[in-house]
Amino acid sequence: MNVDLLIIHAAQLLTIPTHDGGPQRGRRLGDLGLVEDGALAIAGERIVAAGSTGDLATRFQAGRVIDATGRVVMPGFVDPHTHAVWAGDRAAEFEKRIAGATYLEIMSAGGGILSTVRATRAASVDQLVAETQPRLDRMLACGTTTVEVKTGYGLETAAELRLLEAIERLDRAHPIDIVPKFLGAHAIPAEYTGREDAYTDLVVTEMLPAVCEWRMADSRWRTPGAGAISHQPSAIGHPLYCDVFCEAGAFTPAQSRKILERAAQLGLGLKIHSDEFEPLGGTQLGVELGAASADHLVVTPPREIEALGRSSTVAVSLPGTPFGLGQTAFTPARAILDAGGILALATDCNPGTTWCESMQMVIAIACRYLKLTPAQALVAATLNAAHAIGLGERIGSLAADRQADAIVLDVPDYRHVGYRYGANLVETVIKRGRVVADRQQTGEST
Repeated sequence: MNVDLLIIHAAQLLTIPTHDGGPQRGRRLGDLGLVEDGALAIAGERIVAAGSTGDLATRFQAGRVIDATGRVVMPGFVDPHTHAVWAGDRAAEFEKRIAGATYLEIMSAGGGILSTVRATRAASVDQLVAETQPRLDRMLACGTTTVEVKTGYGLETAAELRLLEAIERLDRAHPIDIVPKFLGAHAIPAEYTGREDAYTDLVVTEMLPAVCEWRMADSRWRTPGAGAISHQPSAIGHPLYCDVFCEAGAFTPAQSRKILERAAQLGLGLKIHSDEFEPLGGTQLGVELGAASADHLVVTPPREIEALGRSSTVAVSLPGTPFGLGQTAFTPARAILDAGGILALATDCNPGTTWCESMQMVIAIACRYLKLTPAQALVAATLNAAHAIGLGERIGSLAADRQADAIVLDVPDYRHVGYRYGANLVETVIKRGRVVADRQQTGEST
């Protein structure tokens, strides 16, 4: 049989299989489906077969062959939580935090998210695209092939729609697949200080309908034949989610519920930021409403961890954020796994707390501070991360008929990811069956 691309002689091929057709959960997390002397056959944008070189090399003839001798081949990383589209930077705030100011102190003084909001509101779509493109380039070079990107630095209808337009343009132009997320409930804008309920009403009555109208205007974001919007992925687009920052100084559980329930009525998928600084009940709310994921989860109480473990809501840990803030508390990952939960990892790439574009670095932090094994961290950064953004049946695993998103690592053993940090171990990136980054050809080195 003829195929377009054949990768052979991988020291380790990590297929990362599904469990019962879904994510890997609980103590079963970490099944890599490892094949020594592995091979991967790709035709068009799809995987045809994954297995041993001895098998695939006799069954397939390829237009291009990649010899991966001494290297690891695995699915591309999936980053299910980022704020990658913004204008400006907050380097001065980093200096203040190093001097002792807390995140919430900076935010209450008009800095933090609101500082980025001012810069982003003043930026055109062209500027936002231009500033974001290099960030996506670096993510791709580090092995991320699918990324979730939120709005949330506009906090007014027109600005939030500009952010969605920038995300759409980047998705069309960049090799990385981008899953959009509406986060109009990221913070209370300065002009609504003391009128938090009024801003919540604005999100519910004006922003959410405007987001839905934007989505319906472009057939890429519609489920074919559907009259109502669906957050399920289709062959021509990606799911669209609504997120809320349920946290002290942001949105209360009651406000968060109001926003998410309206989003669900409009057919959007649901997500929630919860338990980053204070346990307000946001994780329980997310589970109750059937959110695809609850993210941060640094101070989640035991009873809500148990609820996560009984649910299909993915627990998305963002270990780069407490690391970036110089904190010592991290997601209680072992407790989540002991409860049977679904754990994923993400960068939370943003200008204020963790400007990190590398899932490799996130894995290194997770191994040290969440006490994950390298195998567990790799599954959390691929298959389980894909389930956190509604694409678990399409990406995150190297199996027949899945999208051909794969990376070649210039290491002989998968445990080097996590063990090593501060260098890019990715040699080749394959997106939808096409080589989109190859350090051997460019001459770059780690």
